[in-house]
Amino acid sequence: MGDSAEGRARTRPTYLRGERDLLDGWLEFHRATLLLKCEGISDELRRSRPVASSLLSLHGLVRHLAETERNWFSRILEEKPDLPRIWYDPSVDGSPLVPLDEVDWDEDLATYRKQCDHSRRVAASRTLDDCGVWREKLVSMRSVYLHMIQEYARHNGHADIIRELLDGVVGL
Repeated sequence: MGDSAEGRARTRPTYLRGERDLLDGWLEFHRATLLLKCEGISDELRRSRPVASSLLSLHGLVRHLAETERNWFSRILEEKPDLPRIWYDPSVDGSPLVPLDEVDWDEDLATYRKQCDHSRRVAASRTLDDCGVWREKLVSMRSVYLHMIQEYARHNGHADIIRELLDGVVGL
């Protein structure tokens, strides 16, 4: 039994498993971990940036990772390079991380979940050797899994620090 992340079990996918199950399991683990970092605090705290020199907030990380999901699974694997970004605004440095003054957590969370669900469907329809195109080169589903796992792991580390600075909670 794993931790809860808004109804989704978070289980470490260790032990003996096949490559696909391990890759899929670790990506799901990190998706659930991000949501755990965002649970149990107010919208205001999720939007706050406790490190003055950084644009990072928990809410902004959820938006960023929704964009990352869309980029790798839709633009690259589905080969839809012209698919519009969700929140990107070229006139704002650091978008989609900011600005967050007028954002709605429930709407953005629903968008994130929808994008993750789409990514799951795209992944399920491909083998690990199936490829998309990134920067004019082929990239395999296997490589996309590895990239997404490292992207979430890195940002979950940021989320750990943010959450500890916000309310002292560690180890979610």
